Amino acid sequence: MSAKALGQSGVEKAVGLLRELYASYGFTHYKMSKFEEYDLYVKNKDFLVSDNVITFTDTDGKLMALKPDVTLSIIKNGSYDAGVEKLFYNETVYRVSKGTKSFKEFMQVGLECLGDIDEYQITEVLYLAVKSLSTVSKEYLLDISHLGVVKGVLEDFNLSIDAQKKIISYLGDKNAQGVENVCESENLSDEQKKILLAIVNVYGAPDFAIDSLKKAGLDGQALSALNQLESIVNGLKAFGVCDKVRVDFSVVNDMGYYNGIVFKGFISGIPTGILSGGGYDKLMQKMGKKARAIGFAVYLDELEKYLLEENEFDVDVAIEYGDEDAKTVGALVKEIASSGQTVGAFKVVPKKLRYKKLIDLKEGC
Repeated sequence: MSAKALGQSGVEKAVGLLRELYASYGFTHYKMSKFEEYDLYVKNKDFLVSDNVITFTDTDGKLMALKPDVTLSIIKNGSYDAGVEKLFYNETVYRVSKGTKSFKEFMQVGLECLGDIDEYQITEVLYLAVKSLSTVSKEYLLDISHLGVVKGVLEDFNLSIDAQKKIISYLGDKNAQGVENVCESENLSDEQKKILLAIVNVYGAPDFAIDSLKKAGLDGQALSALNQLESIVNGLKAFGVCDKVRVDFSVVNDMGYYNGIVFKGFISGIPTGILSGGGYDKLMQKMGKKARAIGFAVYLDELEKYLLEENEFDVDVAIEYGDEDAKTVGALVKEIASSGQTVGAFKVVPKKLRYKKLIDLKEGC
């Protein structure tokens, strides 16, 4: 179903469709409190989309916060004794809107897979990320990368911490010239420079991109990570979604929290990603959890703006019924709604209502 087909209450319908999707693959609904101790977010502020948090003092004197994120709460409150826990959520989070620069409530939907994560679980999460994008638009792409490739190369080349930070930043910006400048300042060999430039420049269908990197001469940990990426891509082929996946190493989520596969989802009409995720074993370790994890969130604030722009009309059909009796109006509303069109019936149609067709029962037309 396309974004246009979702209609005026598109975000709510999208949430419903995504919930159905995740439940159909064995993910269970996770419900949580609106509040968490502020300390949780202070310790992990780099993991948050925004470090602006609404706080208040609880009755026992603890500093609490309206949650700006769901993943941290799931990790904190989850139990990972054995096997894999597959959860999805749709929760209200409170963060600063990019457009208004003020705090807003946002509905956030996503899923988390925690525990003894294997290659299939990673592949399934990526597949569900692709399906999430297809739920809201016919034109979409999922960009994926593997932080192990980047980490392996940087460690093998014995780069300074400052140089590593610069290269990661340049990768995120797809700044090949910046990477080349670091190579020069660090006196890297031509072969090493060739590998780094291949990583920053590669973009495209998985088979092409992976083959390009192999030809560039990756080895050691970086090659092992690239082989894992290739194996996961082969798993996605079995799901039949590889035509909507691209390899792009500008997807470099915070390496202090994330590891392994990371990804970002885009739909036509929105310049920034509406979906983001990846493996976050490091975050689990930082929070004292002996388990692996991967997940993603769909940013419904971006999607909401897109749906409002996409929907030219509030309803397909507006009915102005005046003094017509309820039986006549109800029968007409039922007939129009059963045809798949949206319909609004009013004694007097509001001037601001946008509609494709007007039925004026006062005039019999």
